[in-house]
Amino acid sequence: MSDINDVKEKLIAFRDARDWKQFHKPKDLALSLVLESAEVLEHFQWKSTKEIEEYVKTHKHDIAEELADVFNWVILLSHDLDIDIIDAANKKIEQNDKKYPAEKAKGSAKKYTHYQS
Repeated sequence: MSDINDVKEKLIAFRDARDWKQFHKPKDLALSLVLESAEVLEHFQWKSTKEIEEYVKTHKHDIAEELADVFNWVILLSHDLDIDIIDAANKKIEQNDKKYPAEKAKGSAKKYTHYQS
């Protein structure tokens, strides 16, 4: 697996070679992130669980490309906003660990407010 900084450097070099930073305002990056996320969702829309299982077997590459687009927009947006996305992700995991204690939340899809005393 490549280091996230390698990916970030490649994305920035790609963008800079095309002089696209001028178009990459935070709002536009966030919009692109949402649009690409919707393209991920399209792969699963209107399919049953069984249909999804079969679909993924034959369309994994297509889904991977859409997920990569989402990932790349997250990397660019976090870079431009000077957010350490790995640190933010780790902090969010810690926060969720407190909100969803395993001994209470295991096997449940209830919202974290259900587990608060």
